[in-house]
Amino acid sequence: MQTPVWLKPGIYGAIGGAAAAMILGFSWGGWVTGGTVRQLVSDGSDAALVNALIPVCVDISRRDPQGAERLAQLKGSSSYGRGDLVIKNGWATVPGTSDPNRRVANACADRLASG
Repeated sequence: MQTPVWLKPGIYGAIGGAAAAMILGFSWGGWVTGGTVRQLVSDGSDAALVNALIPVCVDISRRDPQGAERLAQLKGSSSYGRGDLVIKNGWATVPGTSDPNRRVANACADRLASG
């Protein structure tokens, strides 16, 4: 069987065009893989959860009978140890859970120290 003369360059052009479209799409077009989407969604939901739990942590700290003393100690401590103080005081243990959340503790410590 004879193949037309134009078939070989046409196939090469189609393959090259598809490769160029994929390269341009993933680098400049904003295309992402399924794994990247899952990671972005997970990071976003974790951040939203932490942001939603910061007011709960602040409220727990305000209801603490020794809250004023502990807050003064928190503000006087270094920034990297504040999250540990929030965990130690029990402010990062959200009602309904048994363990404190480290990310909530760090974010809550930042909020308490700044305000």
